[in-house]
Amino acid sequence: MFKSMYSVTIRDHIMIAHSLNNEAFGPASNLHGATYIVDVTFFSETLTESNIVLDIGLAQQVLHDCLQPLRYKNLDEVPEFKHQLTTTEFLAHHIHNSVKEAVKIVFQGKVKVVLGESHVAWASYES
Repeated sequence: MFKSMYSVTIRDHIMIAHSLNNEAFGPASNLHGATYIVDVTFFSETLTESNIVLDIGLAQQVLHDCLQPLRYKNLDEVPEFKHQLTTTEFLAHHIHNSVKEAVKIVFQGKVKVVLGESHVAWASYES
């Protein structure tokens, strides 16, 4: 059965570099740059007493802060990602967890993170 949901979506972007050290990725096995469009959607079955899902300004600040450690970084050199294939899917999950943790006191609904790696390809994670 379908549940009715409210949602709010915000957008930011990050520029990173990384290599995907696995033969499955062909030329992307080499160091390369990527610019990701990052969309985060907050879903809720109900609105707050202020008739909102979540304050948009707060959501934008949280996303900005969660992306800051990744901005202009070579992810191959980030200790947290050592021995990880930092695929678009992996990064969507990482950003999702960071955002969800940052808003947990004021928001308990579902969060979806979509990373657009080009105008024809994107990946997401939600829970």
